[in-house]
Amino acid sequence: MADRPRDLAERMARRRRAGVGSAARPGDGYLRETFTLPRAAARAKAQAFFARYPKAGYMSEVETWRELPSGDIEFTMRRLPSAD
Repeated sequence: MADRPRDLAERMARRRRAGVGSAARPGDGYLRETFTLPRAAARAKAQAFFARYPKAGYMSEVETWRELPSGDIEFTMRRLPSAD
């Protein structure tokens, strides 16, 4: 039997509370910042982010990005809270 929309919504809410499968993954230990900038500024922001939080120490990465119809770039940077 197919799930009703309510069943699906309840299952997704349970997973979100448990930190499993949600877009932000709140329980995974990473800090995320999302930016929306023109292309050149987005590139500079990502370079500054990697300079401040090196990949080797903070496991930093561009988690997601997309080009908006306006030409701006929306992207999410991810890093660990501190380096050991």
